[in-house]
Amino acid sequence: MKPFKYLSLFLFSFIGLNGNAQNQEKDILSTFHTISSHDLLNDAAELTSAKYGGRLSGSPGYQAAAEWVANQLKKAGVKPGLSDGTYLQYFPNAYSDVLSTGSVILLEGGNNMRKEYQFPEDYFPGSNSASGNVSGEVVYVGFGISAPELGYDDYKNIDVKGKILLMETGLPFSGKDSLQRWEPYSYHRYKFQQAKKMGAAGLLYIGKIANPNTSYLEGFVYAHISETVVEDLFNGTGRNYAEIHNGIKKGVLPNSFAMNKKVEISASTKHFPDSRSCNVIGMIEGSDPVLKSEAIILGAHLDAVGSPGCLFPGALDNASGSVDILAAAKALAASGVKPARTVIFVFFGGEECGLFGSTKMVESPVWPKEKVLCMINLDMVGNGTGFHISNGKTYPELFKTFADANEKYLHRELNSSEYRVNYGRPRTDAAVFDKAGYRTLSLGTTVTVKTVYYHHPLDNTDALTPEIMEDAAKLLYLGVLGLANEKMIRAE
Repeated sequence: MKPFKYLSLFLFSFIGLNGNAQNQEKDILSTFHTISSHDLLNDAAELTSAKYGGRLSGSPGYQAAAEWVANQLKKAGVKPGLSDGTYLQYFPNAYSDVLSTGSVILLEGGNNMRKEYQFPEDYFPGSNSASGNVSGEVVYVGFGISAPELGYDDYKNIDVKGKILLMETGLPFSGKDSLQRWEPYSYHRYKFQQAKKMGAAGLLYIGKIANPNTSYLEGFVYAHISETVVEDLFNGTGRNYAEIHNGIKKGVLPNSFAMNKKVEISASTKHFPDSRSCNVIGMIEGSDPVLKSEAIILGAHLDAVGSPGCLFPGALDNASGSVDILAAAKALAASGVKPARTVIFVFFGGEECGLFGSTKMVESPVWPKEKVLCMINLDMVGNGTGFHISNGKTYPELFKTFADANEKYLHRELNSSEYRVNYGRPRTDAAVFDKAGYRTLSLGTTVTVKTVYYHHPLDNTDALTPEIMEDAAKLLYLGVLGLANEKMIRAE
């Protein structure tokens, strides 16, 4: 990562480049007070409404949500961010419609004789499951990894052909330094493809989290299950699930075995392999003839996980971050004090499917990378009482404008952290930009005050804290305006 070129050691104080300081502050605060929790909650209610179907990237519902956001930017006076005069940057994005809740049934084994599990308490249907019905004996395969170069193979000496696999997410250890070597095996798609390659008929994936970041494999049926189902499967095997799981991670030693249980999984889906999705990109051109060649990117993912069995509204994750940025964009467009640098607003598609949208923007940038001051990401910024800005301690010049704004006008608890290398699978859009060499900050909240329903049907507007969303948008407005008008920091 390139260091900043400093023109001076003086820091910004929220005042623009020219004019009377008192009048400028008055203009800034006039716009600041137009940002309202009521408007933010209304926008979140719009994006989480049933007409968008949970905003699954690639789907017609997501496309409609993207067009709604683009229209909001247009009405606010935020210009299209693409060189062809449009807001939507497209990329390939296959997806699957889940047409019913499907079923997970324990047929036989041990003391458990036929038990039909309930949606959504016990399982979620697979977001990319094939359509159909499979049944078979259950085999526990740990983390579902074959990595001979690392001396690890969950499939060694175990027959899984035609079987239903019980599999863990993640990796079989908790270390950091070796994560880079294990990264290829951490992806859900790898695990699913390996299971299919080994001849498995289906999969019970441990962890009841709806997830479209998986592989669609013809004839391969799967579901995400709760620990209640896992415990039922372990019951009567003479083994303790927690001990088996922890033992694998502690020793990095596979422990796969047939469970002498039989399960049936059914799913009803329709796959769309040739679909596409898009990022929504808007821009406010800088007002300074020199500094406008530099840009600040402000981004949040617009997509959620769709409707796998029922509507998953995706309010906290991530309508919250999207409407926070939308409010900041409207405020910056209306502000009496204009940003000297260009500000780019990005509403990413495909984040839940595997960071498709941010990857597209990094590979096909709308602004020269060397002219980007920083990228600021928001994800799940709608529940809490305080703020956290990751990488703020590594980039104090960037963090300072947000800290000053908070101290002077918002008075929320605000902390920051140093940059940490991402050793494993990237999990956020910011990680994509970070890996590509951009300076990144990520704004999040602290001290959650409501239950977090992650990838869950109850992630609706009731799960949001409107007051923290209002202050997040205000913090973005002031902080980004501060960065945009800071002469002492340069992108080059």
